[in-house]
Amino acid sequence: MTMELSDKEFRRLLDLVYVGNWVMNSLRGSQRIKDYDDVESKCFSYCLKTGMYSLFEMMDGEVIPSASFEDGGIQEAIMDYEDAVFYDILAEELARRDMDFAPIDNTNDGELSRRIDEYMEEFEENGLNNVSVNKE
Repeated sequence: MTMELSDKEFRRLLDLVYVGNWVMNSLRGSQRIKDYDDVESKCFSYCLKTGMYSLFEMMDGEVIPSASFEDGGIQEAIMDYEDAVFYDILAEELARRDMDFAPIDNTNDGELSRRIDEYMEEFEENGLNNVSVNKE
């Protein structure tokens, strides 16, 4: 397979490959899915041909994203995503808890949405400052 990309498109592809591999492997520890690491390595190896030398480095004979690449904003993008997902999930879980985890259908989906919105407003204003855990 051959694919023609501009330098800008290739750079964006590297971001996507890195984020995809990060999602698939970051929590796996020693149980990483090697196929994803291999695809990432293969994609980053093309940095040599494109002159994007600062974006890759060699480790144990494999091409990996460089510290410069990782420090160039991609980790901030991942953290922003994680924060958004965290608050979305927390708001929905708290709203469902408030509704005694009733099955959601067209009779109560509006109530669920309203409660989620209330929690999201709270989180936007105060973060987790007003969240507490009561140990019973």
